[in-house]
Amino acid sequence: MNIQRFRYPGLGRCEAVVSDGMVNAVATDPALSTGILLQPRNALAELDRILDSTGSGKLGLLQATVYLSDIKQKSDFDAVWIKWIGPEENWPQRACVGVGLDKGCLVEIVVTAKTL
Repeated sequence: MNIQRFRYPGLGRCEAVVSDGMVNAVATDPALSTGILLQPRNALAELDRILDSTGSGKLGLLQATVYLSDIKQKSDFDAVWIKWIGPEENWPQRACVGVGLDKGCLVEIVVTAKTL
């Protein structure tokens, strides 16, 4: 079994793992910027970087789970997501869940994608 792990600067996890052409990745805003509009933009830019480094991209997305610290902000997140995700051929299956996140973290995005 061939597994490639993409290290994360923190302890205990990788930012991505690739195995058999499948990518599992997670992204947050590295700067923990203020606000539900800026933090998702930065997290999605980070996701672009991670997907690119694993040989994937938006077109390879299969599934996304978005964890929001305040589910009432889903429509604000959706506005950022729609602009980022682009045309329909990029759209993965997606769910948004309200959860407790680390202090200052408003959004965490977990995806599964195919390498391209």
